[in-house]
Amino acid sequence: MTGDALERHKEKMARKKASRDKLMARKTATRGLVIVHTGAGKGKSTAAFGMVLRCVGHGMKAGVVQFIKGAWDTAERRVLGNFGELVTFRAMGEGFTWETQDRARDVAAAERAWEIARAMLADPAYGMVVLDEINVALRYEYVAWPAVLAAIRARPEGQHVVLTGRNAAPALIEAADLVTEMSMVKHPFKEGVKAQPGVEF
Repeated sequence: MTGDALERHKEKMARKKASRDKLMARKTATRGLVIVHTGAGKGKSTAAFGMVLRCVGHGMKAGVVQFIKGAWDTAERRVLGNFGELVTFRAMGEGFTWETQDRARDVAAAERAWEIARAMLADPAYGMVVLDEINVALRYEYVAWPAVLAAIRARPEGQHVVLTGRNAAPALIEAADLVTEMSMVKHPFKEGVKAQPGVEF
């Protein structure tokens, strides 16, 4: 870049910084957030586990309840389970619904998971609670949405809750503070590549 171009770039960045500083000066509130990761793309649970690691880095206690996954021995469960009192990781599902093929069994597993999740949501010791794949349990009515909403609204002040899974209900999206929809652009599964360690589990 020439001297003039460098100077123009410097001036542009200075204006951008001033605008950003002004914007950030107005952002002063903090509160517990309802966060939803949904969509057909990969990365919903992975993003939630990344937030759990952030909690650990800040010395905050986090809880994870998996509503569908459970039968798999996943790397994230092994890793997050090593943080002692800072992370409670409960894999309560029995696998995908097409694997079990037993609605009563799926409902019973989801109800057990919800009891644990509800206790975490009521416990002020938890800075964050991840309800992994609960959107699937809600969609199939394994867990009742009014009960979930009531527990989320009654949770301790400052506690964050993350709900993951495809097809988040409009009522959940409405109740949330932060919603991210993962969209699938390309996936190796369509080319015959199976789930692999380090990528999917």
